[in-house]
Amino acid sequence: MKKFIVFGVWVVLVCVTLYWVVGAPTPHVEKPLELPLASTVNNPYSHLEGYETLVRLQEAFVTNARKVKPAVVSINNLTEISDPHSQRDLMGGDPGAWFNNLRYWLKRTFRKRYQMESLGSGLIFNEAGYIVTNYHVVEKANRLLVKFLDNREYTAQVVGVDPKTDLAVIKVFSLSHFQKPEFGNSSKVEVGDWVMAIGNPYGLRGTITVGVVSGKGRIDLGIATFENFLQTDTSINPGNSGGPLIDMQGQVIGINTAIAELGSGVGFAIPMETVEKVAQDLIENGEVERGWLGIGIQHMTPDMAESFRVSRDQSGVVVNSIDDGAPADKAGLRRGDIIIAYDGKEIAHPQHLQNYVADTKVGKTVQIKILRDGLEQTLEVEIGKYLS
Repeated sequence: MKKFIVFGVWVVLVCVTLYWVVGAPTPHVEKPLELPLASTVNNPYSHLEGYETLVRLQEAFVTNARKVKPAVVSINNLTEISDPHSQRDLMGGDPGAWFNNLRYWLKRTFRKRYQMESLGSGLIFNEAGYIVTNYHVVEKANRLLVKFLDNREYTAQVVGVDPKTDLAVIKVFSLSHFQKPEFGNSSKVEVGDWVMAIGNPYGLRGTITVGVVSGKGRIDLGIATFENFLQTDTSINPGNSGGPLIDMQGQVIGINTAIAELGSGVGFAIPMETVEKVAQDLIENGEVERGWLGIGIQHMTPDMAESFRVSRDQSGVVVNSIDDGAPADKAGLRRGDIIIAYDGKEIAHPQHLQNYVADTKVGKTVQIKILRDGLEQTLEVEIGKYLS
């Protein structure tokens, strides 16, 4: 009888449980109200045409800032603070003085004091902890300390530098994997596109500024040997160097590198295509491999065009010197030749040819189109390796 009662209670409990889990009526849950954009609630301007578009633009700025900021770091220099009394003779004096000096030396060795100086910004390049920044940021650093937005701190070492593009790669000491941002294609950027700069101006970590692309392909600025800068009116100040320039998709399209001395509202960024190539070369080889022709060139002027019996508006660059035994010499180039195209790309400025050759894989054979004695010719040249 007792077993029967226990069995009955067990059956009742199972039935009650099944009722509530399976058979109980589904409670009515009200759907959340679809509220308008926060910025349009009780806003006297929300009825204006295009206002919602502006709010969406603002949301894009906020979203991109949250997306990329964790990958932007502050790069700092640590300098040991010297003590004028640090030079003590451990072996000199009486035994008591020797013991005090030894105690002081141990204290000084294991409790060193450092002064921290903010140098600039950097960007996570890959998950292994490699960080890309400007060469001038780490050029004179003693001991590097990298600080993340969430206050994590890591010591770092320089992996490689490339003064000719003002780029450098450093690496933090950690077993952690780091979240790198998405890289974009700067060649698709148009003048007038919205962009954002993220960095640490004047040591103010995680600062966001907004502007537009003011120009592309800026050269002859005297910033680096190989120049092809994006120009922006986004506010860039000391400390922004090495930080990213991002587009409205939250993709990094360049690394901020310089502020123009001629006035405010003019800043420059290295295109991401250049950054990726240089950084990868530095990580893999410790140096950047570049192509080499072995010629000296100068800009074609209208007066020079007349002397060469070509149109005054003829574009191209004039060969004014050739290194003996260089790839150009072996290919048959001569002084006075006018180079008008390189590997299918038209040449309008000496810097253009310099950049194209430098970006060419060593050993590749390319076609160079020239004007010689007013006649067009095509030469083939095998690109050599540039030795800095």
